[in-house]
Amino acid sequence: MAPWWEKHHRGTPVVIKMENPNWSISEIENPSSDDDVFIPTKKNKKFRGKNAKQLTWVLLLKAHRAAGCLSSLASAVRRRVKSGRTDSSDPARTRLHAFIRVFLAISVVLLCFEVAAYSKGWHFKDTTSFYLDRILTSATTRVGSVGSVGFKGLFGWAYDKWVLVRVGYLARPLQWLANICIVLFLIQSLDRLILCLGCFWIRLRKIKPIINVGQISDLESGDGEDGYFPMVLVQIPMCNEKEVYQQSIGAVCKLDWPESRLLIQVLDDSDDPMTQMLIKEEVHKWQGEGANIVYRHRVIRDGYKAGNLKSAMNCSYVKDYEFVAIFDADFQPAPDFLKRTVIHFKGNEEVGLVQARWSFVNQDENLLTRLQNINLAFHFEVEQQVNGIFINFFGFNGTAGVWRIKALEDSGGWLERTTVEDMDIAVRAHLKGWKFIYLNDVECQCELPESYEAYRKQQHRWHSGPMQLFRLCLPDIIKSKICFWKKANMIFLFFLLRKLILPFYSFTLFCIILPMTMFIPEAELPAWVVCYIPATMSFLNILPAPKSFPFIVPYLLFENTMSVTKFNAMISGLFQLGSAYEWVVTKKSGRASESDLVSLGEKELVPGKGSSDTTLAQMKEELLKQEQNGSRKKKKKHNRIYMKELSLACLLLTAAARSLLSAQGIHFYFLLFQGVSFLLVGLDLIGEQVD
Repeated sequence: MAPWWEKHHRGTPVVIKMENPNWSISEIENPSSDDDVFIPTKKNKKFRGKNAKQLTWVLLLKAHRAAGCLSSLASAVRRRVKSGRTDSSDPARTRLHAFIRVFLAISVVLLCFEVAAYSKGWHFKDTTSFYLDRILTSATTRVGSVGSVGFKGLFGWAYDKWVLVRVGYLARPLQWLANICIVLFLIQSLDRLILCLGCFWIRLRKIKPIINVGQISDLESGDGEDGYFPMVLVQIPMCNEKEVYQQSIGAVCKLDWPESRLLIQVLDDSDDPMTQMLIKEEVHKWQGEGANIVYRHRVIRDGYKAGNLKSAMNCSYVKDYEFVAIFDADFQPAPDFLKRTVIHFKGNEEVGLVQARWSFVNQDENLLTRLQNINLAFHFEVEQQVNGIFINFFGFNGTAGVWRIKALEDSGGWLERTTVEDMDIAVRAHLKGWKFIYLNDVECQCELPESYEAYRKQQHRWHSGPMQLFRLCLPDIIKSKICFWKKANMIFLFFLLRKLILPFYSFTLFCIILPMTMFIPEAELPAWVVCYIPATMSFLNILPAPKSFPFIVPYLLFENTMSVTKFNAMISGLFQLGSAYEWVVTKKSGRASESDLVSLGEKELVPGKGSSDTTLAQMKEELLKQEQNGSRKKKKKHNRIYMKELSLACLLLTAAARSLLSAQGIHFYFLLFQGVSFLLVGLDLIGEQVD
């Protein structure tokens, strides 16, 4: 079900009844030829009154249409609340949610307190010092008159005490914390600006990874004697991904590389027997068509993806291969992928990794995928390209890359100690002196998560894992033999600034400190912190994806909304809390395989030479049973209710209401729109539904 802001709106139908209308709808849209002049003149006095009536009806129709949109949103909210399920009760998430709820309760009480004071005319509009002088001069009088004045005097005394407490005890610590976050914000913004300037310089000078002299002719020589075709092992790790297994296996089997020098490993960790059978039959089909492909399944699934890759690398025949290419189950490499990547290893013995860029087949599927595309376009176009060109180091993306097997072995191989095994092996390889090459012009198609639930779990793993890795690798980084500047880059930029400080200040500054400054106005955040610098950074982020420019405001709001998930993940990984080692395979919808269904449809009708007719018959029978069971009991799609996001939505909207009493200007609009953004995400009104 598409969100209410998507192209195809399905609002509540509105029926308009007009008694004795002077003009019909056709007359409103197509005025008569006698009165088609829209500029009233002396000769056209009759038209002036008629045009006014037309305009009135048009405005009424637009008003009813807007009411339909609002009623559609209201009905969607009711459905979410009625059928929604709350997010999991992880200890770390529960503690953070408890803190937010306490903060929200205090904010609601303070809002009622401030509204009552404002209604009595006690809310000061002048300077704080002048108001404090008035409190001090009238303190003895108010305290003495509490008994005679009654509740009014008691309330006034309590409000004066609250002002004294917040000025004397709360404002300074809050302003101090705000200043620290502002400094971190400026440092991170400066880092992002430098990365953008580096990307601009790369484009201006047309800098690309250099292929050694003579290799271009080797590449074009094909299967000749001088062709560079080393032994390459291709691995496809997967786990219960029956929606996309065909596309990855089919794309890899079509790689343009000599069959005698290529081996494909399908590393299946599925615990669903039907999925195992489907994948095994797909492998048998391609074996029958001449592909050099093998199927591997682990009985003991220790270590998730890292354990799967480690087990595959322990095979005895791996020693015959020089390079290994890795593709996740939803990735579709082009036929010339290996020719365009492996060539960069020739003559560069110090190169350990060649990484390709991701491209997405469903980036325009919904608002969530569009916002993800903005983030990942900046990551690949700017971060990885700049780091690859200038320092030969970046975090391995876990897929769409080719490793020198010697570099993997020299770095200690795949380890199961974190949920980011790709970043782990990249850091250890960099500490051993291996160089990385990033190819921005070599793309590999994949799929973005289309539901917020899948995206949220993916981001939790991507932000908790680096903190686990930082704890483990910090001693090794300090003791390593690489130069001081590379150590500083890895510690302060790669880990602290981009993995720890970014989610910390985003959540703390915009979700905690900013609402607090509304209730403690003596501490303030300048408008350039709230609006101008975030808008500038969002503009820089969106430059690599210029077609997404209309989504710059939703992107800014959504990134702040995601800060609560990223902050919680960062804290979980840093302090080894319950959800730190949570690994959930990102749910795929199979949209990346739709383009292959037409080309593979005819082949699917004919069993492969190596497949068993009996097994295929059993599969069809089992699938038929599943369809019959599914028709009896259809799976319903549900939307979850995310309590932390909803609590923060209420908090920000409460702070927005409080800001109106002090005429905060831009702060009110930011809090209002950010609160609405949290509300939409908390009700799971962004992205697709989940089963």
